[in-house]
Amino acid sequence: MEFNEKLQELRKNKGLTQEQLAEALFVSRTAISKWESGRGYPNLDSLKEISRYFSVTIDDLICSEEIIIAAEDEKRACIDKYISLICCTLDTLMVLLLFLPVFGNSADTPASVTLFESTGLSSWIRIVFAVLIGVTVLNGICGIIIGHFDKPVWNHHRLVTGMVLSITGAAVFIMTRQPYAGILCLAMLVVKGLLIGKGKGVS
Repeated sequence: MEFNEKLQELRKNKGLTQEQLAEALFVSRTAISKWESGRGYPNLDSLKEISRYFSVTIDDLICSEEIIIAAEDEKRACIDKYISLICCTLDTLMVLLLFLPVFGNSADTPASVTLFESTGLSSWIRIVFAVLIGVTVLNGICGIIIGHFDKPVWNHHRLVTGMVLSITGAAVFIMTRQPYAGILCLAMLVVKGLLIGKGKGVS
């Protein structure tokens, strides 16, 4: 009997719904549903909780092959979570573009200045820059907060959104002839790409 079938049997023998078992194990009902449908395995901590709750050994719950799969799933999820956290942190660091002297001022004064000090940019371009930076930072903050919840799909969405915003930022800064800001965006984009590529390589 597979783990998912054993879990269903144990739950039904106790007369519990998936919601009740989820509350008892301090996990989401979605997690219970995923485990019982065979679409995934609990992490080692959850396995211990299930074992303790139903007064059975872990060996009774899951075979050695399933333990290896569960450990690999947990490792993959952990790597994905850290990659997402680093990428979202990079997004929040975009706020530095508001204060670093990386924007061209004008042809007469070639020295770079901060976005707020620039007099060579039209007001609408300055607004576009500020909005782009603000949305990227907000996406990063949301990603860091979401990272504390067991929602891989949400993490993936924030990761994709962050990549799109980095590409957009780099393109906008380069097209408006702001090379320093563009280079910073490209550098962050390359770091994100390397991290995501490495994560997929591990998976």
